[in-house]
Amino acid sequence: MTDAPLLRISNLAVEFGPKKNPLRVIEGVSFEVPVGGSIGLVGESGSGKSVSSLAAMRLIPEQSGRIAEGDIELMGRDLLAVPASEMPKIRGSEIAMIFQEPMSSLNPVMTIGDQIGEALMLHGEKDKKRRRERTIEMLRLVGIPNAEGRIGAYPHQFSGGMRQRVMIAMALSCNPRLLIADEPTTALDVTIQAQVLELMKRIRRELGTAILMISHDLGVIADICDRVVVMYAGRVVEDADIRSILTRPAHPYTRGLLRSVPRRNDTSDRLFQIPGTVPVAGTIKRGCPFRSRCELAEAQCEREMPPMFKFEGDQRAACWVTAREASAAEPEVKV
Repeated sequence: MTDAPLLRISNLAVEFGPKKNPLRVIEGVSFEVPVGGSIGLVGESGSGKSVSSLAAMRLIPEQSGRIAEGDIELMGRDLLAVPASEMPKIRGSEIAMIFQEPMSSLNPVMTIGDQIGEALMLHGEKDKKRRRERTIEMLRLVGIPNAEGRIGAYPHQFSGGMRQRVMIAMALSCNPRLLIADEPTTALDVTIQAQVLELMKRIRRELGTAILMISHDLGVIADICDRVVVMYAGRVVEDADIRSILTRPAHPYTRGLLRSVPRRNDTSDRLFQIPGTVPVAGTIKRGCPFRSRCELAEAQCEREMPPMFKFEGDQRAACWVTAREASAAEPEVKV
């Protein structure tokens, strides 16, 4: 890996609603995806994971939302300075995305082959024969049996796991440097989940494709990612390598997520769950957004939003209490 990151997001803020009175659903989000690396975005529904990834793709709908602040760089290029008319050339060829439910992303009245071929044509492959050959090659890569015979099949003729493989094939067809996977295994059974995750690890290993994996499941993230960015209520609350997250999580929210993961030797009658629900992003104007659900919360948590403190190694977390207990260094700039 090179020192310069493939994707760098700095102090990202995203708003929805009228410009005079917007709801800021993402605030101060920063993270990096290294070349050939694998980063996980973790958090409950409503934490801001998908909105952050859509912002990276410049897919926030202009009629209802906007990127209010921050920087997004892909291979050192400022994506926010790229004209909207040029973004389709970048999507697919440099950065691609697969979604949670392939049936909502695949066109039900077009064959699988035509849909992958259309993506190739949009990115410059005009020769029909080469498009067909590339489509078959990609279907074989993702493990579709009898790829040559199935390019004329429609989405409803594939199982859920096979449809997700088709989505991965389509995303990889133009050799993107970065693949964003938004909950790609949520709708699949456990066996198929494992197959899809193994496929993504093989793609990263063999093609050198960097992966940004979005999930609420730390078990999935631990299987595929080198580093984890934990989000809550539109903010990053912890950022660390996977080993640190699993062995010494610094933020109470991360600890709660880990306690919620089923364990083989757990004999208790009920699984642990974090009390309460995620607040609507942007509605917490003061203090730590996790305080109402946190067993460590104290008076300072009510008054002040904690900055990202530096813990051991390159671990960072936004918690007044655990930072004090660990004698963590305070960052130069508070957020």
